[in-house]
Amino acid sequence: MTGESGVTSSDFLHRIRTVVDRVGAGQSEEKRRAAELLTTTVRSGGVIQAFGCGHSEAFAMEIAGRAGGLVPTNRIALRDIVLYGGDPLDALADPMVERDTAIAHRLYQLAPIKPDDAFVIASNSGINGAVVEMALLVKERGHPLVAITSADHSAGVASRHPSGRKLGEIADVVLDNGAPYGDAVLPLPGGGAVGAVSSITAALLAQQLVTDVVANLLDAGETPPVYLSDNVPGGKEHNARLEARYAGRIRRTA
Repeated sequence: MTGESGVTSSDFLHRIRTVVDRVGAGQSEEKRRAAELLTTTVRSGGVIQAFGCGHSEAFAMEIAGRAGGLVPTNRIALRDIVLYGGDPLDALADPMVERDTAIAHRLYQLAPIKPDDAFVIASNSGINGAVVEMALLVKERGHPLVAITSADHSAGVASRHPSGRKLGEIADVVLDNGAPYGDAVLPLPGGGAVGAVSSITAALLAQQLVTDVVANLLDAGETPPVYLSDNVPGGKEHNARLEARYAGRIRRTA
């Protein structure tokens, strides 16, 4: 599609390529440190716990339970209070639920978390109550924490957590997803913008982290516990054998 507005799929492709190249090639030291933390967790028999609210849940889905990914991974989601906590479905109807600090404690208690687990938490803004409280709780309990957030957006808004802190101020390692303030990259004539960035670059960072953890294990002569697609011959059986090592510690839900 072409046009003079500067708001076309081609314009977005041009902009997102630039951001993807910058995010993908940059932050090498931060990526190395994050991968080392997660490698230590996998090597010790721990599980990588992934959490994100709203569209940031897509990051957690990239980390936990997908083909080509690590088996010792678990996704924590707001709906766990319904699936595992017995809350009514309408408990999730409040659009402000991700700003509730109390829900982080509920989610932590409901999840199959062990002391040797590490956390990866994604939030574009890094300011909402559930995410910041989860990060504080995770560090209070002694877990390593990797955060994925937008440096630009987080710097431009105030925290909504009572402490005034943001996700990026709490984590052991912070990876910038490269998204601009407001997330979208193509300005509209009447204000606002279109063409969101954070889900794309968060997925890239998730896959880079997984790849680096696998590389660390291979370099040490270890066999990485990696999923095959269930949709290839032998994949389901392969995955079941690996998942059995982590029985009761990883959940696979829709």
